[in-house]
Amino acid sequence: MKITEVYQKYKNTPQMMEHQLTVAAVAGLVCDNWERGMTRNLTRNDAEAKFGIDRENIVVACLLHDIGNIVKFNFDRTKDIFPELLAKPEDREYWENVKKEFTEKYGKSSHEATVKIIKEIGVSDRVFELVDSVGFNQGVNNAWTGDFGKKICAYSDMRVKPSGVSSLEERMADLRVRYHNHPEGETDRDKFEQALRKIEQQIFEHCSIKPEDITEQAIKDRKEALKNFEI
Repeated sequence: MKITEVYQKYKNTPQMMEHQLTVAAVAGLVCDNWERGMTRNLTRNDAEAKFGIDRENIVVACLLHDIGNIVKFNFDRTKDIFPELLAKPEDREYWENVKKEFTEKYGKSSHEATVKIIKEIGVSDRVFELVDSVGFNQGVNNAWTGDFGKKICAYSDMRVKPSGVSSLEERMADLRVRYHNHPEGETDRDKFEQALRKIEQQIFEHCSIKPEDITEQAIKDRKEALKNFEI
C-alpha cells in the first residue's frame, strides 16, 4: 500500500500528511549524504552496521511517526495554525468526529495511538524503536545514544515547522511559542534544546552536507517521490 493510501485509511489531516512526508524527505537527504569516510577503514555496509544508518527503517519511521496525532488535536489552537483545515463549520465537526473515533479505538495518548496503528500496518521492530525516539522527552537520551538512526529521526522532525522546513533554532523558537504552558516547564525545555543542538553537531560531523543545506527546495523532489513509497 502506498503511504498516501495509508494516510487516507487512518484519516490523517492534509497537514499531518505533509509534515510526515517532509520529515521523511529530510531524513532521506541526511542518510543519502552520510559520509562514507566516517572511518576510512569501514565499507558503507559496515558503517551502517556500526552507526545505525539503516535508511529504509529511518524513512519508514519518519513517514509514520505522527500517524496517530489526531487524538491530541486541540481544535481551538489548530484553527490558528491551520485555518484552512477548519475553514467551514462542517470541517470542524468532521475532524472532531474523527478524533472521537480514533480516541475510542486507539486511546487518548498520541504515542499510544501511533504505536497501535503501526502495529496494525505491520512494520519491523526497528521501526517501532525509531518512532519511539521522536519527541520532547527523548531529547537527552538521543544526544547520549550511539544510535544515529534515532538521532536522525528525532532531528529530522525538529527541522520541520507547520509551515515547512526551518532551521533548528527557528523550529525551537516556534515550539516555545506554541507550547509556552507545557507542563515540563522551562528547565526541561532548555535541556531538550541543548540536546537537540548537540544532536545536530553529532549528525553533521558525519555528513557531507551542512544543516543549512536542508531546505524546502532541496527536499522538493524527494517529498514528491515519497508519495509512492510502499509500506
